[in-house]
Amino acid sequence: MAATAATRAAVQSAPPSAAFPPPPLTARPVDRAAWLAAYRHVRAETERRAAPLSPEDQQIQSMADASPTKWHRAHTTWFFEQFLLREHLPGYAIHDERWHYLFNSYYVAAGPRQPRIARGLITRPDAEAVAAYRRHVDGAVETLLAQAAPGALEAVLPILEIGLYHEQQHQELILTDILHAFAQNPLGAVYDADWRFPKAAARAGAVELARAIAQVGHEGAGFSFDNEHPRHESLILPCTVDRALVTCGQWQAFMRDGGYTRPDLWLSDGWIAAQEQGWEAPGYWRQDGEGWSVMTLGGRRPVEADQPVTHISYYEADAYARWAGRDLPSEAEWEVAARDHGLDDAFGLVWQWTRSPYVAYPGYRPLPGALGEYNGKFMANQMVLRGSSVATPEGHARLPYRNFFYPHQRWQFTGLRLANQRR
Repeated sequence: MAATAATRAAVQSAPPSAAFPPPPLTARPVDRAAWLAAYRHVRAETERRAAPLSPEDQQIQSMADASPTKWHRAHTTWFFEQFLLREHLPGYAIHDERWHYLFNSYYVAAGPRQPRIARGLITRPDAEAVAAYRRHVDGAVETLLAQAAPGALEAVLPILEIGLYHEQQHQELILTDILHAFAQNPLGAVYDADWRFPKAAARAGAVELARAIAQVGHEGAGFSFDNEHPRHESLILPCTVDRALVTCGQWQAFMRDGGYTRPDLWLSDGWIAAQEQGWEAPGYWRQDGEGWSVMTLGGRRPVEADQPVTHISYYEADAYARWAGRDLPSEAEWEVAARDHGLDDAFGLVWQWTRSPYVAYPGYRPLPGALGEYNGKFMANQMVLRGSSVATPEGHARLPYRNFFYPHQRWQFTGLRLANQRR
């Protein structure tokens, strides 16, 4: 599928070896060139991920949880315009005031917005117009970085930094959302025919955690989201955490043993979701003759028994753990095991469900203003995942990162590893 001319130009003009992440905010003197390189790197990666998609591909919204690629490209641009340029670049000319309504996401303090479920109804502005919007904002951000007085950079760089990590989150969503859309296509649309799921390390055994009061959460000078703070003490009870992720072959044993038909294994809400959605296997799996295939970014392929299972909900992960006579780790257990002992494939394959609800750390306070809506207002009815996935951009994954989704959702690259609580 051909990319638009503007998209191709943006990708081709990107510095091939631009560094990410940017320098720590505490670094002195401020390296404007490094920040500019980081900005260009992230913005070009968005366009690189969109490049295989036609304008029609970029328009589709296949469910309420997903968004069109075109919207992701525009929303991440709106973020810089709204939170950085409006306030910090004197004389900045808003690209189009009407687009504020279209490309705000959930920032209530920033004003009204297009309903999430209806983002795919907006055919105009088209993909080329969004590319022009990105160029307009990129030029203004580069001007700001070049011209801001040293004192002004103190206010500019923290917003720029969160905008870069925010855009990387949407880069992951571009892949997971288009995968969901292509999975609905009976002709078998393919994002990248050369795409392959990385091989897992799959080392046997488990790490042992002794009873301890452990420090959990972000520390140091690098980037963090506000929900990773404050660093605090957490009680760790004796347990083990598996080094390896649960594989597709292990999941098939769960299926053969009636895992999807045994209500004794399931939380009540999970059982209802499984029945209503007709779950018989992980997301995108289909029985082909005697075997199973799965829809991937490289098209439909046979399920590989030694690969980590993915596209499962928290409800499925919890049911599997019950079936196996095991547990899911808490997010504190996961963090301590990964930090102090090392976990195979902790990053870069699948996000791993924990048994921890997404709630505030003790003493948490959200950021002031509209950016305080970024994480804090979602701290109810969701579950924490740790690690990162095959769709996570390079440089984005970090040990204390707290991802979170509702327990029924499974269109992300979500899997699990098991733990064993000492009883």
